[in-house]
Amino acid sequence: MQEVEENDTAVTEFILIGWSGRPRSRMILIPVYIVSYFLAIAGNGLIVLIVICDSQLHNPMYFFLCNLSFIDLGFTTSTIPQSIANCLVERPVMSSARCFTQMYANLLFGTTECFFLAVMAYDRLIAISRPLHYTFIMSRTVCIFLAAVSWFIAFTLTVVPCLAKPARFCGNNEIDHIGCEFKSMFNLICTDTSLSQISIYFSSILELLLPLGFILFSYMRILQAILRMSSEGGRMKAFSTCGSHLSVMTMYYGVSIFIYLLPPNKKMHEIEKNIICI
Repeated sequence: MQEVEENDTAVTEFILIGWSGRPRSRMILIPVYIVSYFLAIAGNGLIVLIVICDSQLHNPMYFFLCNLSFIDLGFTTSTIPQSIANCLVERPVMSSARCFTQMYANLLFGTTECFFLAVMAYDRLIAISRPLHYTFIMSRTVCIFLAAVSWFIAFTLTVVPCLAKPARFCGNNEIDHIGCEFKSMFNLICTDTSLSQISIYFSSILELLLPLGFILFSYMRILQAILRMSSEGGRMKAFSTCGSHLSVMTMYYGVSIFIYLLPPNKKMHEIEKNIICI
């Protein structure tokens, strides 16, 4: 640490105590993390490779799916390898720069995924409700624009505020987590955080609930379009094209709302420490 003011020191490293004193739990978590990371890399990497190599898959649905897989690759790579390394020692230490980089990456990838899930719901809405105009509405230019806007908005909502007004840490540098997770680090800020808490809560609503509301609205319209179809086979095909997106959306938003919007308590925090790293 380096001196800032009299009787005050700036934090230059963080100690992760999320699983300190639990060697058996850490040894159980290591193979779980390794298997989870291998499956994430293999599954998402294969999706990206197939979509890039197969020209028949160069359409909007697979373009967004490829982006979503890339986001998952970034998210897991920024989290799980470091969590495995942290499980190998009793009190893992990370430099402040490394810790902030992990936190920013998690925020960026997590928020971007929210907006991409909303964009994919819009893509399915156009494909099912306006199939004859689908290729015109969801042109290559439009798809690239929607992807770029999703990344830009996520970056603006997460990384820019953190860089524009850096948090000040002093004194306590022990994070009750296996990684540099935003909520756990936020509790260590030594300045008044009342306004920041309100801002973060409304940002979470904007990043989570607004895209979720758009997804639910899109699927209401999709359901209406499906019910108007006269062919049973057409209905089944339409439902099948939405199944995987609905599954991913339900799991992702369920976990995100559980972690970031529900009131915190000790029992939930213990569950969260496992969920957020897998």
